Amino acid sequence: MKTRLALAMLLAAGGAQAAAQRTPFQIRCEDTISKSLSVLKAQQDGYTVNNQLPYRALTARTGSSNRNMETLGLTVTQGMHKASVGGPILQDAASGYECIAPKVDIQLYYSPVRIYVGSEFAPGTCAYKEILAHEMRHLKAHMDNLARVQKVVGDALNKRFAGQPMYAPSGTAMSALQHEVGSTWFNFIRDEFEKGKVEQDKIDTPEEYARLAKACNGEIAQILARRRK
Repeated sequence: MKTRLALAMLLAAGGAQAAAQRTPFQIRCEDTISKSLSVLKAQQDGYTVNNQLPYRALTARTGSSNRNMETLGLTVTQGMHKASVGGPILQDAASGYECIAPKVDIQLYYSPVRIYVGSEFAPGTCAYKEILAHEMRHLKAHMDNLARVQKVVGDALNKRFAGQPMYAPSGTAMSALQHEVGSTWFNFIRDEFEKGKVEQDKIDTPEEYARLAKACNGEIAQILARRRK
């Protein structure tokens, strides 16, 4: 019991000492300025399906012909982000420093999603439905990745700012915040979006291509054989 009491008194004394070490400017910044805030939003605006390009054009777009593979369907999009920053600033003439309570608003989204199905496969046919279903798996993987990126980036943003102000020489706090978001955070977001390629690759397996070749009683393979002649 005495040990617990002594520990509690020690922690209280340590906290009081840490508080006493803050400068008047730090007290102003940390106790009176509004808390920093990071807002992260993810959105997706749907997709379109295009059935006008032949499979050879889709194959050329992906470079699959270099690997002796044919692209029958294709899902095209790219992870995007934009941000706005701001926040109130307090000046300290004595030290020549200022503090800012960062307000960081980042939006994550995909560029317009376009799903292509080779024009050789007419809508409503079994072959068309099979290829489209395959591409819908890619679309779902993109959406799952968007949700994952939102969580990872959101957790990192909250940990980085944690409601605390940023300090910088007078006149530089806002530019420092803009630089951090535009370089460090945008690179971090880009790298997180790139990690989604792993799940995309899991969809395009030799086993899946073999399944499609046999689907619809061989309809897809027969269409391709006729086109190759």
